[in-house]
Amino acid sequence: MNQLMVRRLGAEFLGTFILVLGGCGTAVLAGKLFAPLVSGPAATPTVFATGVGLVGIALAFGLTVLGGVFAFGHISGGHFNPAVTIGLATAKRFLWKDAIPYIVAQVIGAVVAAGTLWLIAINQSGQTKDALAAGGLGSNGYGDHSPASFHLGAGSAPGARPSMRTGLMARGR
Repeated sequence: MNQLMVRRLGAEFLGTFILVLGGCGTAVLAGKLFAPLVSGPAATPTVFATGVGLVGIALAFGLTVLGGVFAFGHISGGHFNPAVTIGLATAKRFLWKDAIPYIVAQVIGAVVAAGTLWLIAINQSGQTKDALAAGGLGSNGYGDHSPASFHLGAGSAPGARPSMRTGLMARGR
């Protein structure tokens, strides 16, 4: 592996690490958008305004990507996400032989950042593994696993048309 590829993979590792730590860290440590109402047998999610909320989380992800692309984009292209790398390779704007090492570096960067985030979260004053597991570490789902009991269609239907439009625009149609 040549020196240039090592630099590119290091940039992808660091960019992905910073993205996961900054974006997911905001969701886990400062999001605090929903919390369960503990009175009564049928606990339902209740909105709390104690954290940065959805706008703060979105800004954290966006500004983290912006900073990462500014810092590392000239070295590696600033993918920081296997989906971006696969999309570029599929569109023949990135070589497949380089895509696999990029994806490996991105996954390792994300896993190391997730481990770092876990260590930060678990070492907060009064935090326990059970409390972190109950809070989901910022995870989301649908139905009973959704903070506001959203059904599956609530997330998939609104995003389908813009995603298709973006895909067609990327192909030049």
